[in-house]
Amino acid sequence: MKARTSCVGLKNLLQGLSFSVKYYSKHNHLQTIRLSSKIKPKKCYILDCSGSTYTCRTAPPGSILPWRFFSCKEGTKIPSKRKQNTSIITSELLYKNLVKSEQENWNNISARYEAMTKRIKAKLEELHNRYTFNSGSPRIKFGENVYFEENGCIFLSKADDDEGNVDILFSTEDLGFSDAFIQRIRISPDQRYMAISVKSENSEEATCVIMKLGHFPIMEKVIPNVFSFEWATNDVLYYTSQKNLKCQNVFMTTFTNQKHTKLVYTEQDARFFVDIYCTKDRRFLTINSNSKTTSEVWLIDCRQPFKLPALVQARTKGVIYHIEHRNDELYILTTYGEPAEYKLMKAPVASSGLENWQLVYALEEKTKLVDLEMFSDHSVMFLKKAGCLYLNVISFVSHSVHSVKLPTWACEFELESHPEHTTSTCYFQLTSPVHPPKRFAYSFKENNLIEQAVQEVPIITNCHTTRLLAKSKDETLVPITVFHNMNSKELHRKPLLVHVYGAYGIDLNMSFKEEKLMLIEEGWILAYCHVRGGGELGLSWHKDGCQHNKLKGLYDLKACIVLLHELGFSQPRYTALAAASAGGVLAGALCNSDPELIRAMVLQAPFVDVLNIMMKTHLPLTIEEQEEWGNPLADEKYMKYIKSYCPYQNIKSQCYPSVFITAYENDQRIPLTGVLRYVQKLRKAALDHARRTNKKGNCIPNIILDIQANGSHCISSWEDSLNEVARHLAFLNKELEVCHLQHQTKSCK
Repeated sequence: MKARTSCVGLKNLLQGLSFSVKYYSKHNHLQTIRLSSKIKPKKCYILDCSGSTYTCRTAPPGSILPWRFFSCKEGTKIPSKRKQNTSIITSELLYKNLVKSEQENWNNISARYEAMTKRIKAKLEELHNRYTFNSGSPRIKFGENVYFEENGCIFLSKADDDEGNVDILFSTEDLGFSDAFIQRIRISPDQRYMAISVKSENSEEATCVIMKLGHFPIMEKVIPNVFSFEWATNDVLYYTSQKNLKCQNVFMTTFTNQKHTKLVYTEQDARFFVDIYCTKDRRFLTINSNSKTTSEVWLIDCRQPFKLPALVQARTKGVIYHIEHRNDELYILTTYGEPAEYKLMKAPVASSGLENWQLVYALEEKTKLVDLEMFSDHSVMFLKKAGCLYLNVISFVSHSVHSVKLPTWACEFELESHPEHTTSTCYFQLTSPVHPPKRFAYSFKENNLIEQAVQEVPIITNCHTTRLLAKSKDETLVPITVFHNMNSKELHRKPLLVHVYGAYGIDLNMSFKEEKLMLIEEGWILAYCHVRGGGELGLSWHKDGCQHNKLKGLYDLKACIVLLHELGFSQPRYTALAAASAGGVLAGALCNSDPELIRAMVLQAPFVDVLNIMMKTHLPLTIEEQEEWGNPLADEKYMKYIKSYCPYQNIKSQCYPSVFITAYENDQRIPLTGVLRYVQKLRKAALDHARRTNKKGNCIPNIILDIQANGSHCISSWEDSLNEVARHLAFLNKELEVCHLQHQTKSCK
């Protein structure tokens, strides 16, 4: 029903286990090792990317995958010198000199943050060790076999094995993918083959490895530049290829006696992105061609995988739909009809046109559909409404809907894989920025929610959660979620970290992060502003904050910060703003329009040069992104409108907050050239203002650009991402003059 980045949940740690493993090495001789000695803990401390990190999560229905929602379209690769003219060479030298200058600048000033960064890293390590015991890897069960992935290895165990014996089926290190992580796993129906995608942190493209399983697993085939893939039958695999951030071709490859590969579908419209999905009952594969507002689905019959794909419904502008299957009927999750929110509809397979779609269930307005899972006799909708989480369980037998309100502390779902659609239980996890994931189950037989207690998860009791509504410029009420320590006194003197995103219909990332818990323990206030352009209140909330409505997101953000201060949550001198990727548009715009509201800002791979990028249609994602930002080349109104809020275009001589930006040399989505231009212009404006006013007490803000040689768009290794978070927090502690770390002295400048 939705495009998936990988098998849901295949990401967690295997730590402290001490059972033996049967392991076949590269030399094909049996080794018995201690699993804990083979595997080192894999940890992830990537800053909030608004649902866009690779955490094996599903995308919102009707959307492209979360990682595509980043606003960058340009890499920094240098053209072949044979084609270069003098101006290109000069530009290249200027670019290299700028990068070198920024790296030297950071090296010169990083010492002032070194001691605090080191202490923060130690604290984060401690918190990580304290809260990882509940992060056992979810299992994928096929009959008696259980598959799971940990730290670059894929394991097989038996469901009834109480001794903990497992076989290693795949190892990235042993097969030459030592710098890559496992992104997706698909097991063939008869379990003879396993397809795995592995991806380097420095690349957007993944490699698909097909293993022939058995007593000695063999690498059967390697396919480069693959995005999504599914097994149609025991030995027929469909996959999509990716090139320059685009995915428009679907291929079929066979592993029969006569092996062959052929192209089966090509998307011609540059606004559309193609992926493959398998219905839960494994009856059909779906070829999903999606733009940000429109979709089209083709069916591949898994019983006849060599037949041409069949069209479900031709694309209709503004109509998004996705397909599931049950009992010879297609279940269609779609935006068709009024109101323009998601509805579950159905139609016969043989006559699937829109005129035959029948309504099964419609969501209420201002309700966010996070995901939908289909089972043999039920479907489960995972919903957000008014800041709370719900399950809506639809019974296809009794034709009833059972709504379950989930615990109020929960802010985010973490969904698990259910490969057997006939199961009687739906498993999922609940989490929040300051609460580790806790596992729950819904029993279809008992019609009730079951809290899993396999391992005790400490729910944080000293953190208070407040949900507020700020009145924006047009009197629209904007939700805010606030966390603070219940023991904190004088909240108006506490540091406040505000989070914002507001683009692509993506929710702010509110899953658990150790650094958020650390800040709460040290007296910080955390605020999440669910502004328009995001998806927290459904599709209309996104529509009301994109294209010619982008400024509404800025007005929402300002209203949220003003309300927080009015209610006694900190004050401007202790307030910082955090954003990543497209969230940098609103954060940078606020710095230009209302810099007095905040003292500091941290940005990760920010999109701050909107107008220049949207003018370059030769870049791979520009045309696709016009549905979010508008087309300034075709419409003068969009040109003027984008220019009115673009962070780079609106820098002026005034007093700015201090800014810390992390950018990546290998980022193919956020152009480093745009970030460099932004930083240079911002520094000059701040310096000009300080010189012009020359008043006592005026200070020049610290504007720091940390260019990472490793990593790509908001994706880094454990060590690199830990360092990024620690540096950002050290910067904020210095700028806001916070002295809450226990090891620090009472006097702090």
